[in-house]
Amino acid sequence: MGVPPHRFATMRAMPSPHHLFLTTSTREPGHVGNTEWLARQAAAALPADGAQTWLHLAQLELPPFVDLRHTAGQYPAPTGDMKTLLDATLAATDIVFVAPVYWFSIPSPLKTYLDHWSGWMRVPGLGFKEAMAAKTLHLVTTSGDRAKAQPMVDSVQLCAQFLGMRFAGALWGKGGPPGAVQADAAAVEAAASFLIADCAHP
Repeated sequence: MGVPPHRFATMRAMPSPHHLFLTTSTREPGHVGNTEWLARQAAAALPADGAQTWLHLAQLELPPFVDLRHTAGQYPAPTGDMKTLLDATLAATDIVFVAPVYWFSIPSPLKTYLDHWSGWMRVPGLGFKEAMAAKTLHLVTTSGDRAKAQPMVDSVQLCAQFLGMRFAGALWGKGGPPGAVQADAAAVEAAASFLIADCAHP
């Protein structure tokens, strides 16, 4: 049985997977924390022909967000590291927040990044919100207790919903001291399929 022409056109129009991994821990450089380790296990299972970009938010110059929504009402196009981050965000089909739980919430570099979404939605001609609606958001996180991570997971899901993004769920592992998540057999097993199970999403 042949593929209907309209379906073939849809298949051809699908972009190649490009995962943007945003590591958001404030751990000092050179030390891989539990959450990044778990995310890299998930990334290793992705198809070799898919693109991956890794950015460490704490190593970028991210200025505090200035709220101009009800004054100027729009923002200039970003420059420097902010342009790098925006370009990487728009180029990705899938965005993976690599975010340990800090005080039952997200790390501060990730909060700053999300704040700048409000500005990017108001850059004339950018079409940020419309572009984001075609993307999928994933979360990789670790903490000492899964139940206490839920508020953070819910927050990330609501951010995805606000922009019309598809939320593909959270991969959680038991964190703590460096290397602790490697003993979480369930998390390590789940990492092997967390991202590849979603590669064929329509």
